[in-house]
Amino acid sequence: MTIDEIILAALAEDIGDGDHTSLSTIPPGAAGKAKLLIKQPGIISGIELARRIFRAVDSHIVMLPLLKDGDPVSSGEVAFTVEGPSASILKAERLVLNFMQRMIGIATTTSMYVKALEGLKTRVLDTRKTTPLLREPEKMAVVHGGGFNHRFGLFDMILIKDNHVDFAGGIVQAITSANQYLQRTGKSLKIEIEVRNFEELQLVMETGGVHRIMLDNFRPADLAKAVQIIEGKYETEASGGITLDTLREYAETGVDFISVGALTHQIRSLDLSLKAY
Repeated sequence: MTIDEIILAALAEDIGDGDHTSLSTIPPGAAGKAKLLIKQPGIISGIELARRIFRAVDSHIVMLPLLKDGDPVSSGEVAFTVEGPSASILKAERLVLNFMQRMIGIATTTSMYVKALEGLKTRVLDTRKTTPLLREPEKMAVVHGGGFNHRFGLFDMILIKDNHVDFAGGIVQAITSANQYLQRTGKSLKIEIEVRNFEELQLVMETGGVHRIMLDNFRPADLAKAVQIIEGKYETEASGGITLDTLREYAETGVDFISVGALTHQIRSLDLSLKAY
């Protein structure tokens, strides 16, 4: 489902057979202005998405951005203004706020992780732990916060995790089958494999045929040792229970990437309001 399809479905969910409050209280043809007021500090995200929502509701709404996605914001700042049919602005209001307050929360959370990595080569990645059907805006918000996107879905990368290994009959079988699949189908996809211990890591190093190794639930000391074994041969990624408090310790091992599901599934939405003026 595309962003525009999501917007239309969300508007249908909210409006139903009509915004009867606006229809009953606002004179036909009435025009107005409103501003998006930031009520907490953070990193702005969703400006362009808001523009698409207003356009989907009524092409006569004119939006003037005062900030751009990725900008730091303070309480009291105005992100944008809109002008147009009053009833149309109110139809779009809640959907704009619902998207933006969550996207700003994700961007703000991500920026905290990115700041914790200052001076190090490690990059923070998101995961597939996103709200169903809202993966695109949530991953967009991660980028606005300075993070990087991992694979978007099951279709754009081969990521062999522990269950795949167990169902396939082992690491060698899983890697071999994955490469045979790519040859057979003609697809050009990178292969990443998750390892849980040094025995599995040794099997991957002996087998080859991958682009990145995910080191799952390794302690920092073990992660540093694993990164040394892999360095120069494959990309490295750490995952599993890494928090903002422990992030830098893991990054100091020299690992290339750290994936953090909390960027999208453990965030606090930021407070916003759309005010007439």
